[in-house]
Amino acid sequence: MQLDHYSTNFNKQIFPVKVICENVTNAPNIGSLFRTADAFGVEELVFCGSNIPLGRKMTKTSRATEKTVKYRLENNAQPVISQLKATGYFIIALEITSKSEALIDFQFPTNKPIALVIGDENFGVQDAILNLCDAIIHIDMFGQNSSMNVVQATSISLYELTKQLNKS
Repeated sequence: MQLDHYSTNFNKQIFPVKVICENVTNAPNIGSLFRTADAFGVEELVFCGSNIPLGRKMTKTSRATEKTVKYRLENNAQPVISQLKATGYFIIALEITSKSEALIDFQFPTNKPIALVIGDENFGVQDAILNLCDAIIHIDMFGQNSSMNVVQATSISLYELTKQLNKS
């Protein structure tokens, strides 16, 4: 029998993980990021950019999770990442580069908090941000396309990250 939202026996847990969203500006994606952050126990979403739509189009996909997931708005991702790094966060970008490691092979640190940086829907994570990161990971893909939707990629990455953190 299918369980409803009130009958599941999932243990609520918040992981020491922040998701830094660099210029993610599509309202349905932002709403979906709230749902993803809620599902994977992310401690905070940080939306960086000058035009972050948090209106009706966003709430249509967030399904009220923006009321329970901690978040903040910042103008620029670089100072946010520098500050997190200075306070002991391990900074990981989700991006395909010549130096990125496959998510399936990556061992997330379990002894320090993590900031996962995701990028603009069209242009990804800027090089200046990539240079601040301790690691860059990508998701192996087997089709003709070289990228996937930012929310799908974030969900896949958070699944693996929280799976590893939950085992430690």
